Amino acid sequence: MAQQDTLAARPPYGRVAFDATADPAAVVVVGPARFTVLTPRAIRMEYSPGGAFEDRPSQVFWHRRQPVPPFEARRDGDGLTLTTDALRLRYSGGAFAPATLSVTLLPDGPTWRYGDADTGNLRGTTRTLDMVDGPTPLAPGLLSRDGWAVIDDSHTLVFDDAGWLCARSEPGARDLTFLGYGRDYRAALRDYTALSGRAPLLPRWALGNWWSRYWAYSDADLQALMNDFRAHDVPLSVCIIDMDWHLVDVGEGISGWTGYTWNHALFPDPPGFIAWLHAQGLRTALNLHPALGVRPHEAAYGEMCRRLEIDVSAGHSIPFDIANPRFADAYFEVLHHPLEDIGVDFWWMDWQQGTETALGGLDPLWWLNHLHFHDLGRHGKRPFIFSRWGGLGNHRYPIGFSGDTVVSWASLAFQPYMTTTAANVAYGWWSHDIGGHMRGVEDGELFARWVQFGVFSPIFRLHSTNNPFHERRPWGYDAEVLRVTRDAMQLRHALIPYLYTLSRRDETEAVAPVRPMYHDYPNHDAAYACPNQYLFGDLVVAPFLSPAEADTRLARAVVWLPPGDWYHFFTGQHYRGDAWYALYGALEDIPVFARAGALDPLEPRVGWGGVECPQELHMHVFAGADGRFSLYEDDGETTAYRDGAFVQSGFEQRWDGQQLRLTISPAAGERTLLPAGRRVYIHIHGLAAPAAVTLLTDGQTQAVAFSYDAAEEALHLAPLQLDGAGAQLTISAA
Repeated sequence: MAQQDTLAARPPYGRVAFDATADPAAVVVVGPARFTVLTPRAIRMEYSPGGAFEDRPSQVFWHRRQPVPPFEARRDGDGLTLTTDALRLRYSGGAFAPATLSVTLLPDGPTWRYGDADTGNLRGTTRTLDMVDGPTPLAPGLLSRDGWAVIDDSHTLVFDDAGWLCARSEPGARDLTFLGYGRDYRAALRDYTALSGRAPLLPRWALGNWWSRYWAYSDADLQALMNDFRAHDVPLSVCIIDMDWHLVDVGEGISGWTGYTWNHALFPDPPGFIAWLHAQGLRTALNLHPALGVRPHEAAYGEMCRRLEIDVSAGHSIPFDIANPRFADAYFEVLHHPLEDIGVDFWWMDWQQGTETALGGLDPLWWLNHLHFHDLGRHGKRPFIFSRWGGLGNHRYPIGFSGDTVVSWASLAFQPYMTTTAANVAYGWWSHDIGGHMRGVEDGELFARWVQFGVFSPIFRLHSTNNPFHERRPWGYDAEVLRVTRDAMQLRHALIPYLYTLSRRDETEAVAPVRPMYHDYPNHDAAYACPNQYLFGDLVVAPFLSPAEADTRLARAVVWLPPGDWYHFFTGQHYRGDAWYALYGALEDIPVFARAGALDPLEPRVGWGGVECPQELHMHVFAGADGRFSLYEDDGETTAYRDGAFVQSGFEQRWDGQQLRLTISPAAGERTLLPAGRRVYIHIHGLAAPAAVTLLTDGQTQAVAFSYDAAEEALHLAPLQLDGAGAQLTISAA
């Protein structure tokens, strides 16, 4: 009990659960080297001249204690041959070198030798897209067409017993983790996240549409703007307040980027304004630039001085020192917690100044992401942050802010590729400035296409810089752009049931919501040759990324559809798979495809709201193959789901000759989380005109009314009210 009390008294970062010391049965020590069999296809390889092997959790790896896989360790003098079901490691003694250390993927290669270049690496992601116009280099990822990748963990910091980072015991030691997964990319990411930590389930409301703009809004301005969105039937779930929430013009030539004191000229009643946002069904965040510390003009300056035992009368600025635990504790408790107490839901860590702290090797961005994430979850709230990528391990701290891109077609064209390759480091939740951030030339068509990509990206957020010529209001162009973007943003909210289940799948199975085609089709060369399309859950999306041709007024995209049968998600048109298609579309068209067998849940399109578990659920079934989908639901924002407070509803289609059997399994779990009287609408695409539809529920069989659209080969059933009970539908062909 005393130990539990001690843990409870620690700051949130001190309560993080690690299990970093591997089972001794998985460890082999040979002279100055230590090898740990983490999985059959992942081996930790350490070299320490002084024998100071590191068992503490690193910034990347927190959970090295895994079930010990079968392996054989055969010693030969100072050497070792270590064999698992998938790998054979050979070490001949001494320092790691190409001649002393190698790993072969079984049964017949390839072989990696220490120091080999990973020429087939499929790339990962980047810290930021600030100032980028078009493509930019991406860091290496964890997947490679060479079949292996190596994580060099030698220079990361490690956590002490209090949950604070510190230097390693022997700076010159080597600490590498070899991943030998061949083309089994999903297994590689699944094992990597088991070793490093899972991506967390996001709050449900974070999956809706966000509004953000760098602009000196007042509370009245933002209220009027939110009312305009509502009047135009454009739904939102988040309204971010950029940096002008705090004092900026502080005099004496001092930069106003950093601040913690409300600007009461713009926000005379901050608690009242935040309460108003919440009453509209909106969540909010405040923008932070903490690099300049705490200056004497801040309202919290005196309390910060008291906490840090600084002479307040001297009037000196308090330097930003996030590597100091005392400063970090005061930073949260004095500067942030009071703002959360009045309703701030999360923080936009707009950090971009520097890469060094007082602790050598500690990037302040990485540490801010870690600390902010765990601090926000201190009272059972489901935490997330909004910040730039800080490096490996940051998949544990979504959501990513990709930075200040240039407004251009080239910037838009790069973002699908950059978003998908981030899944190669398990970083599945990038948020881009939809529409672009700055410079460039504003164009209604470009804006509409960016919005359509945003709908089928992990997080949808409109944003631009402090420039009156940048327009991110859907009604700010013309009637056609409004029609198209409003439809797209309503679709985004309709997709929340699907997206939320994808977030849960990312947490439990390490399957990113947006990922490259080769994750699911690794043995098809075509999957590596289509960087501008991607998997969105189980859908294939190939957004239009260039302007329409002048003569036809149609945009063009080229898409590869994997083997099998596919349907256009919106029109129902059938496509044979394992083939390339050139697609043309008007401004309202979005190339999205569902495979035969897919089941995709949506909620009704609404002009506002649409964030909670829906009263009406529309299940779209794509005929022609067996398939299943398990819809995940919970309270949407707390960590109660970790204790079993969630419910899953299973949908499965099976083909039997001329009959389609659609089974809806009884809801499993906490059924009270489901809306009472939910109506389930079934839409079956790609089906010839049926002769009859029957429903079996509670042992009773009855006919079900339906309508049929022959042009789109779509069957629409009358709504079912099951209240979590199971049912079976049988659709007989004519």
